[in-house]
Amino acid sequence: MTDVTWGIASTILAPTRDILQFAAHHLSAGAHRIYIYLDAPNPQAFEHLNANPKIRVITCDDKYWKQRKRDRPAMHQVRQTANATHAYNKRAEVDWLIHMDVDEFLVADRPIAEILAERPADPPATRIRPMEQLSGNASVFKGFIPSGPDRARITADLYPTYGKDVKGGFLSHLAGKVFVRTGLPKIHVRIHNVFQDGKMLDCHDPQDGIDLAHAHAKSWEDWIAAYRYRVTKGSYRPELAPNKPHEKGGLSMHELFTRIESEAGEAGLRAFFDEVCADSPALRKGLAGHGFLREVELDLVSHLSQHFPDYTGV
Repeated sequence: MTDVTWGIASTILAPTRDILQFAAHHLSAGAHRIYIYLDAPNPQAFEHLNANPKIRVITCDDKYWKQRKRDRPAMHQVRQTANATHAYNKRAEVDWLIHMDVDEFLVADRPIAEILAERPADPPATRIRPMEQLSGNASVFKGFIPSGPDRARITADLYPTYGKDVKGGFLSHLAGKVFVRTGLPKIHVRIHNVFQDGKMLDCHDPQDGIDLAHAHAKSWEDWIAAYRYRVTKGSYRPELAPNKPHEKGGLSMHELFTRIESEAGEAGLRAFFDEVCADSPALRKGLAGHGFLREVELDLVSHLSQHFPDYTGV
């Protein structure tokens, strides 16, 4: 046993069931506090969350932003970082805090608190690298391929058509999320990094024993429904960097998807999805052959029933 505690800060706009499953999973994983900022009013979710003593829930309505003495930021990424920093700078109720999204789930081979308790005082942050769910199966993931000379070769082997354009084979981020010790001065929490007094905080990388299971594309229907927002304002938006410099033939995800759509429309997007995202025997075999197939049973329904037994939307 250890006295070390950890918590999560998350800004969420999602169906009630998804919000509660996210919270329930991390309560089962040992979170001591979960700070949830509802990006829009959700009375049903608020009621269930507020009833749990380990959860602090705030509705980010006009009153909230007025209390923060600022206008509501137009970009959700800015709202996320503002709220995560707000959670960090409150009176510390945990020893470690991490900012996460509603489709991300911490998984570990032993209690997370025990792993964090073993971290030395310096550096004061530790990076949790992601693994990305194969669409159609909630328990199968592609593992994170470390940067280096083998990444491009492995990715091209796994994804013969699009591997050269998709960094590490991941549609979403490879940066993961960062646990940071609480109580440090002048901290600003961003989505994938933490800054102190304007300088990026030193970070242990990676943290062995903990993974970030990312359900970025649960199904084709789920992915294509979110696609238009992501390609304009989200994780595929125009201003994000290419997978490698343009002069070396690199493309950003926005550029890649724009090209696919212009050449083949939605059918082209589906072909991309089937190669890179879908849970297929061929992709499983390839991932296993390279040592990057991950199988994890999140058991979200059981956790939901355990921690929110009055919720009837199961």
